[in-house]
Amino acid sequence: MKIAMIGHKRIPSREGGVERVVEELTTRMVKRGHDITCYNRGGKHVLDKNQEVKSLKEYNGVKLKKVLTIDKKGVAAMTSSFFGSFKILFSKNEVVHFHAEGVCAVIPIIKAFSKKKVVVTIHGLDWQRAKWGGFATKYIKFGEKMAAKYADEIIVLSENVQCYFKKQYNRDTHFIPNGVSRPEIVKVDIIKKKYQLKKDSYFLFLGRIVPEKGIHYLVDAYQQIEIDKKLVIAGAASDTDSYYQELKDKVKENENIIFTGFVQGKELEELYSNAYVYVLPSDLEGMPLSLLEAMSYGNCCLTSDIPECATVIGDKGVTFKKSKVEDLVKQLHELSDDKVKKYKQESQSYILKRYSWDEVVDKTLKLY
Repeated sequence: MKIAMIGHKRIPSREGGVERVVEELTTRMVKRGHDITCYNRGGKHVLDKNQEVKSLKEYNGVKLKKVLTIDKKGVAAMTSSFFGSFKILFSKNEVVHFHAEGVCAVIPIIKAFSKKKVVVTIHGLDWQRAKWGGFATKYIKFGEKMAAKYADEIIVLSENVQCYFKKQYNRDTHFIPNGVSRPEIVKVDIIKKKYQLKKDSYFLFLGRIVPEKGIHYLVDAYQQIEIDKKLVIAGAASDTDSYYQELKDKVKENENIIFTGFVQGKELEELYSNAYVYVLPSDLEGMPLSLLEAMSYGNCCLTSDIPECATVIGDKGVTFKKSKVEDLVKQLHELSDDKVKKYKQESQSYILKRYSWDEVVDKTLKLY
């Protein structure tokens, strides 16, 4: 089949979970003989403005087309999806796969002027995210409505969102969660030189530094406990510089809290491989790829009890009551070395068995 992907920022990239999903899907689909074109946004790297964005025409067999983008908060996704949809209209693609809600506002253009089939993946209810407001929130909600009304098929990543679409729009959706691959566990090297970190010497949060990730709960809880472990907060702001600065100001007297900024490659692998506990204190998630990755590295994971996290970890991790700092403090206190060791022994095999990218590709192609 000839398939178009739109709605991600760009591949290859670790600018967010959507980008990693698109990369995993498309590279596997190409190996199965399908013709895939990804419509990449223009503009700078969202999480690291100093990082060079390479303009590639192909990546592992996936065709890449750069789309005109107004690179400003709140309009980048809107403009890239608008201009990208016109490129897709005049392409030979048979299936157009939209990722995320806001970009779905242009689906009526595709449906009105072509016979192309439209599939949408809802990665989360994006209009709920704290960084948006006013027009952006309304536009994203409009995109959600267009997806519910005009898409031929809709994929959701959690049963919670599946129930929402049924209740809100009486729309049936397909629950196809994300996958994960077996990683290579690596020893400390870069993180020892840069941050003086040793194996099992730190709690780790790794993700975008945005309010809905609940990092402020983790910082407050950590500062209430006495422990010989450091706290590493790895990731960069995503149109949320003021929130990032608030966090830094809050902990400026605490030398045991380390902000790494955006990480990738070997440094990211080392952080996952050597953490004592991975913590994800989110108020809102779609399906957190960082949690799947953390468990694939054999980590003990502590998350908020929102369904999108609790369903992933099952009984192979620990949860605390969403947004309750006192309960997070309690759970951190109760994480003995023996308990952490037990979860570390169980988490990798459990997550690799439950979430397979090849299975995700099978189900997605069947839907096409």
